[in-house]
Amino acid sequence: MENNFTRESMLLGLGKGVSAGAQIPETPPIHLTTAFTMRDLSEVEQVYRQKEFTYVRTRNPNRTALQQALSFLENGEETLVCSSGMGAISSTLISLLSPGDHVLANRHLYGETYDLLVKLLARFGVQHDLVDFEDLDLVRASMRSNTKMLYTEVLSNPLLSVADIGGLAELAHAGDALLVVDNTFTTPLAIRPLDFGADLSINSLTKFLNGHSDAMAGAVTGSAALCERIRPIAMLLGVPGDPFDAWLILRGLQTVELRVGRQMDNALALARSLEQNPAVRRVHYPGLERNRCHQVAEKLFTDRGFGAMLSFELESDTDKINRFMCALHFAHYAPTLGGVASSLSHPVTSSHSNVPEAERLAMGITQGTFRLSVGIENPQDLIADFAQALEVFTA
Repeated sequence: MENNFTRESMLLGLGKGVSAGAQIPETPPIHLTTAFTMRDLSEVEQVYRQKEFTYVRTRNPNRTALQQALSFLENGEETLVCSSGMGAISSTLISLLSPGDHVLANRHLYGETYDLLVKLLARFGVQHDLVDFEDLDLVRASMRSNTKMLYTEVLSNPLLSVADIGGLAELAHAGDALLVVDNTFTTPLAIRPLDFGADLSINSLTKFLNGHSDAMAGAVTGSAALCERIRPIAMLLGVPGDPFDAWLILRGLQTVELRVGRQMDNALALARSLEQNPAVRRVHYPGLERNRCHQVAEKLFTDRGFGAMLSFELESDTDKINRFMCALHFAHYAPTLGGVASSLSHPVTSSHSNVPEAERLAMGITQGTFRLSVGIENPQDLIADFAQALEVFTA
């Protein structure tokens, strides 16, 4: 009989059944062993035939439990958990692309994904073009006969333009290409890319899904067929996720509805406040009615919210920027995102430091651009804190 239980209730029980022995512990144990023993050759044959646990790089109960939970969240058939978000991205692209293939990627791309395309895959004969994925006509015109993959983030880093996942999926599949989507900024709580036709959804689990800034992992979710193509390459690259990190992230998923729900609510409230502040030149957040991507976001996102990331632009005065950062009580600089505490990032000196200046400026990223991961603080405290810190620009 089908159940109609909510996602937040279902998440509390996921992963408990993946354990050795007849009894199921209330809290899943941590399996830190590197290998599992077998009694004789008959058991060896059975274990390998049934793809049970043998060696930690191949399978581990903690990783398996986390994979099942992520497949549930993303509505996918199968998930592979890797040691980092970049491990998941690298394994996916290396597995599915060959010399002579062409990748069409969003021009607004995470800096290290950009490096992967430009500095590594290009060395092995994988061609690429970067175009603005907001313009579906441009995407269509930029596809080639050898285009095998369209790659994008739901929300671009750091300016949060919204990719029309449904429209991109139609274009990709019409050209016999795959659509691979990075869902890290949005999480499956805001959007499930597979529901809109994406072939694979990638998450840096280090960020919102873990939520406590104490574990690193990444995941790719999609069809069993595609995941089975990626799995052996991930094994060869040595990037399967760590059991303890998997255990921590599975624990984090039990509160993801509460945490990320609060973070998304806070992000909208803070974005509206910053939009009215005279020191702020521009606010990028798809939940704002005046945002150019708002209509696309409303079509894609659940009624839970528009994500907990926003960015804004200030005057490019380094002295004032430093004084502003020091004046903040709650949001401190950290080259990461998704934790329960709000954190600032400065793309020019972090995620996009390796992107040539001309390309950065063409993307709209200046010295005054900040990316903000909004936490679970009291929203009025956040609003007041930013208001007082921004006074350095108007005093």
